[in-house]
Amino acid sequence: MPDDRTLGAPAEPGSGTSGAARVLVALYAVFALAAGSRAGVQLATRFDEAPLAYLLSALAAAVYLVATVALARGPAGRRVALTAITVELVGVLVVGTLSLVDAAAFPDETVWSGYGRGYLYVPLVLPVLGLALLLRRRSGRPAER
Repeated sequence: MPDDRTLGAPAEPGSGTSGAARVLVALYAVFALAAGSRAGVQLATRFDEAPLAYLLSALAAAVYLVATVALARGPAGRRVALTAITVELVGVLVVGTLSLVDAAAFPDETVWSGYGRGYLYVPLVLPVLGLALLLRRRSGRPAER
């Protein structure tokens, strides 16, 4: 049963919820679904073509799912959200760089290839926004309403 700390509750002073946080949860949920669906189809039908790329897309989907759930839990999920979003940012930067430096290692794109160019660079921007929101709250600055 949701309580006032979840993002489904109305934003009240001191509740830790905000419109920005709700949008972030929605974006993470969409990316978890998109990356998971894409990876599922690729792993089931073409695994032998680019196993590394498809497994990295599945990893991205798992990270997005963990971030979604943690962010939706509000303050109770803050530590897990910080960890998941940090892993996501490192993944985007490492895979994005490797996919540009050694394109032969990635015969098919991952969610994080080219810093997320196949998803309009949202995979690069999303963790930056997520960390900014979480760190702003940590510093005691009020979240947007």
